[in-house]
Amino acid sequence: MYQTPLRPWDKKNIEEDKKTKLNYGLRRKKEIWKAKAILRNYREIARLLAAQRDKEKEAILINKLKKLGLLYQTTPTLDDVLALSIENILDRRLQTIVVKKGLAKTPKQARQFIVHGHIAMDGKKVKWPSTIVPVEQEDKISFYARSAVKVNALKKLEEKPKEAPKVEEPKGEVNG
Repeated sequence: MYQTPLRPWDKKNIEEDKKTKLNYGLRRKKEIWKAKAILRNYREIARLLAAQRDKEKEAILINKLKKLGLLYQTTPTLDDVLALSIENILDRRLQTIVVKKGLAKTPKQARQFIVHGHIAMDGKKVKWPSTIVPVEQEDKISFYARSAVKVNALKKLEEKPKEAPKVEEPKGEVNG
């Protein structure tokens, strides 16, 4: 499923992983390693297909990656597959898309909503934040129908915002 780094205590890798964990709201480095493994597999397939020059299999791979939303150019090639980065994979995770859609304020809150069963994809509850979301499913992500979070969010929207209390300025001169 994944490989640990050859030099786990390399300061540069530790700093990069820390930034990635923070930006995407990941819990542990294992999630980064899994994303790297997915990317490594697609790159390996692309290298093999480039060597074989099999146009049918190239088209299959490119169509699959387009459906996943990893390739979005009009005419992608195997070079585009080889140019993919880990951020491309992490951007297609359910957790990241929930934040981008505005269903959660932070990646950690999005993760909590997903794990607790408040997020649905096409009306079905999804409990795995690492789910890679295809482009066609992206618009079908919403709160689960019977989610308490959805009910509370709707109640807050229905309530009219209360006016802020007026603060009176102190009378007299202020020495200063």
